[in-house]
Amino acid sequence: MSLTTIILLVLVLYVLQLFLQEVSRFGLNVTVLVGNRDNPPDMTAVAARLDRAKNNMMEAMPLFLALALLAMVKGVDTSSDVMNGAMLFLAMRVLFIPAYASGLPWFRSIFWIAANVGLIMMALPLI
Repeated sequence: MSLTTIILLVLVLYVLQLFLQEVSRFGLNVTVLVGNRDNPPDMTAVAARLDRAKNNMMEAMPLFLALALLAMVKGVDTSSDVMNGAMLFLAMRVLFIPAYASGLPWFRSIFWIAANVGLIMMALPLI
């Protein structure tokens, strides 16, 4: 798998998180989803967790994208820790969503820490 593919998969994961958060709050009611949302319903616990998971991804994604693009521009060997770190980041972010949505605090935190270890793995070869 190439670094470009991992970048695209992370972006797909982000779009999926946007969709999950919206659907968990508004359901699959197309009228509500395309409406102006002046009076949104209260968030359920799961919808609130998915919203926080989405916000967390919004914080982590710029770091991931910057590191991945820097590795590509600098021509860093992407068979190294950059690729392993990017794969770790992607895998842990995938696991982070259901762990957060289900309310598993220890697993959620472990996946978050592991994803950040992936970012560190990506950064070290760039120094």
